[in-house]
Amino acid sequence: MDKKNKYFNPYIAGFFIGLLMIAAYYFSGEGLGASGAFRNVSIAGVSAITPNIAEKSTFFGRFIGSDTKPLNTWLIFEVVGLIAGALISAALHNRLEFKVGKSPKITNKKRLYFALSGGILWGIGSQLGRGCTSGLVMSGMAVNSISGYIGLVAIFGGGFLFAYFFRKLWI
Repeated sequence: MDKKNKYFNPYIAGFFIGLLMIAAYYFSGEGLGASGAFRNVSIAGVSAITPNIAEKSTFFGRFIGSDTKPLNTWLIFEVVGLIAGALISAALHNRLEFKVGKSPKITNKKRLYFALSGGILWGIGSQLGRGCTSGLVMSGMAVNSISGYIGLVAIFGGGFLFAYFFRKLWI
């Protein structure tokens, strides 16, 4: 086993994700996902910068009220915990470094442009689909929902099909 990966075991990681999913359903009544946290950060940012426009907007207005605070939700703490946990793990195992993962055939600028574009498309798609792909598959399959299984096939099937067109960015 590679020295850098001696602490990583995907079976143990999957087991703990399963336990975390059970805990999420028990304590919050919802499965895991990340798109809600990014939505709430966007709502809080827009309402802080342009409160009048946010209140009149059909999208932002429904999340803004006198008694609701978009940043006061467990989803925010979930994502902050994910980021903090990743940083702590990387630091403890001497893997904390800043680098742009890319093919040697493209520039950092091009790689970051495609990453930003993909992130924007992910954000739009997750809101149109009412959730992110990980939430759909993990939470859907955890409750044995057919949509979770269909989502799994669609996500990996779509990824396989699109990989052909974007392979030159990595090979």
